[in-house]
Amino acid sequence: MSKRHEKLGIKQTIQKEWMDRTLRMVLAGMTEKEIRQDLDQYLSTQKQSGGIGERGQKTYGMAIGILASWFAPEDDLRGFRDEALKIARVIPEEEWLPLHWAVISAAYPLWFNVAKQVGRLFNLQEIVTQQQIFNRIKEQYGDRETVARNARYTVRSFVAWGVLQESDNKGCYKKAPSPLIHDRQLAVLLFESALHATPEGAGSVAALLKHPAFFPFELPVLSGDTIAGSSSAINLLRHGLDDEIVMLTSG
Repeated sequence: MSKRHEKLGIKQTIQKEWMDRTLRMVLAGMTEKEIRQDLDQYLSTQKQSGGIGERGQKTYGMAIGILASWFAPEDDLRGFRDEALKIARVIPEEEWLPLHWAVISAAYPLWFNVAKQVGRLFNLQEIVTQQQIFNRIKEQYGDRETVARNARYTVRSFVAWGVLQESDNKGCYKKAPSPLIHDRQLAVLLFESALHATPEGAGSVAALLKHPAFFPFELPVLSGDTIAGSSSAINLLRHGLDDEIVMLTSG
């Protein structure tokens, strides 16, 4: 288990445009120092709500830490990030949202786990409440105010990204329409992000294909052979005729 599986880290709402801007700079070949300097200046004028307004460095600095998932990943996520960059270079910018989702999920498993609880709730009902989400995430991370606060910022980010829609009642959300992921490599990257977000680094193919953390997307049905064959970071194990397990390669 990596330390990232225990940390929270989503300390403010993250706008998708901030992620897009960061990815554009990485693809342009800018250095980490150059990207940090740009974000330092840009985010000082960007409110969490998406509006324009002056902010203190301590506040927007928290956002830079999350955006760094793209330009300064942890060592064991560098190869994963590099694969995400390969996909980003060949798909339209308007289709980058699943890439951001994968990269943040791998780097900040809290994001993935909040999404998982939201997806589970949507499997049961059409409208989910903020309190239902918080209650479920506290069962995993503990009943602390910091847990609820980080979960709240994560949910607000989901709304900002357009994957959750606010209903007429405050604190209640409905699911936005799910785009179909056509690109096989992008789907495999999402599956790999789930393995990185899971302490065991492994999961059944059947569970991944229907994983609630991917509630914003409609994913293609892929075999274990296809998933493992599309990523050098994933191994396939079989138990019996139908039970396929994929796991991260070691080293």
